[in-house]
Amino acid sequence: MNIKTKLTLTIGILVAMIVLLVALSVVNLQILTATDPDSPAAGPGLQRALLWISIVGAACICVGIGIWLRLPASINKPIKEITNGIQEIANHNYEKRLDLNGNQEFAEVSKNFNRMAKRLEEYHASTLSEMMAAKKYMETIINSINEPIIGLNNEMEILFINDEALNVLNLKREEVIKRSAQEISMRNDLLRRLVRELIDIPSQKIRSDKTQKEPLKIYADDKESFFQVKYISIIQSGRNSATPEKKGHVIMLKNITEFKELDSAKTTFISTISHELKTPISAIMMSLQLLEDKRVGTLNNEQEDLTNSIKENSERLLNITGELLNMTQVESGKLQLKPKITKPIELIEYAIKANRVQAEKFNIQIEVEYPEDKIGKLFIDSEKIAWVLTNLLSNAIRYSPENGHVVIGAHQTDDNYIEMYVQDFGKGIDPRYHKSIFDHYFRVPGTKVQGSGLGLSISRDFVEAHNGTLTVQSELGRGSKFIMRLKADTVQNFV
Repeated sequence: MNIKTKLTLTIGILVAMIVLLVALSVVNLQILTATDPDSPAAGPGLQRALLWISIVGAACICVGIGIWLRLPASINKPIKEITNGIQEIANHNYEKRLDLNGNQEFAEVSKNFNRMAKRLEEYHASTLSEMMAAKKYMETIINSINEPIIGLNNEMEILFINDEALNVLNLKREEVIKRSAQEISMRNDLLRRLVRELIDIPSQKIRSDKTQKEPLKIYADDKESFFQVKYISIIQSGRNSATPEKKGHVIMLKNITEFKELDSAKTTFISTISHELKTPISAIMMSLQLLEDKRVGTLNNEQEDLTNSIKENSERLLNITGELLNMTQVESGKLQLKPKITKPIELIEYAIKANRVQAEKFNIQIEVEYPEDKIGKLFIDSEKIAWVLTNLLSNAIRYSPENGHVVIGAHQTDDNYIEMYVQDFGKGIDPRYHKSIFDHYFRVPGTKVQGSGLGLSISRDFVEAHNGTLTVQSELGRGSKFIMRLKADTVQNFV
């Protein structure tokens, strides 16, 4: 029965009972009016009329109360069931079904609701199964990676971690998943070292990927291992695709133990060979000096050319072995600095003196820029920094055109740093190679000047050992300017 029929029937019943009550009252009133008041039948007739009117009136009242109680409930009940069903669906209870077939108006609504719930249940089941399958697939991939890997969200909670990381950290999976990395790091030194770089980063700042320069030494599985730590930010496009949002971090540890061992073996080998080469080279240099001694005999022009060629190549070999020995000291961590108070002009004069012959050979003029009254002193290992300046000036002379000039100088900055620089006006360096030129054995493609590719690398290591920096400013066709920046008149914490 639909609501319209219910309302029509209810109103009809109420109208019929009211009409019956009115008709009964009118009939009894006519009967009582026609009866003589003094007649003995008047009293019983009046009582009989009041009785029927009371019975019919009571029946009307009962029927009205019943309708008042039942009719709104019969309309409100299906509406409430639909509302509750919608709330259940909103709470992801897709198994909810409605049975409103007793109401014609709501039967179609109930049918469509059940069909919608069934579709949602099927979609949820398929989506959930796909998500679970994808989750297991990702876990399998992460666990199959042989390198330790840890994933964290912005709240520094560990979202995933593979078996290799658990083994290295000596932790159990149930102890770390969905747990705060900061809390766990309080009792795990290695994890504390790994997350230290992330904790200091403001949460609102999107950071770029970062690789820890120094390898991390870990003692695990009864052996010493070395790992390179890399931090990767998880960036996701926000609601506005132009504004990226940081969702967390991934910490990756690459096992470089094998490379570290090979590098150590290489360093030892180069150091040994360099030491062994110095003896025969020194013997060659001594023999050349004896040949140049006129007491031994006079050399003809061809013999002098040969001895000069031997001398130049011997000096070159001696320089290369010296550079190799310096490099092995840096790589092995055995570089010992002997700092003392030094004036920058002393270092500049030493570099000029060491390169005077080379400058005269190519007719290169060396210009000095040094405001002596406005510059302080340095607390450095003067031999190492003088070597750096000498190498920079030698490079500037070699890469300058004949009859050209180079500039060497120093000045003090407002933040109490002294910058010593060497500038040439030669071919210049392609910006693509500004970082690579400080790598071991790297030489700019196409260069015709001979060299080992170690000078700038060793120079940078020497400067960084003094907590300074060595940078280059260069453009093709405009020459190059190398700038060494050191703290002025302050005792440094040397390595």
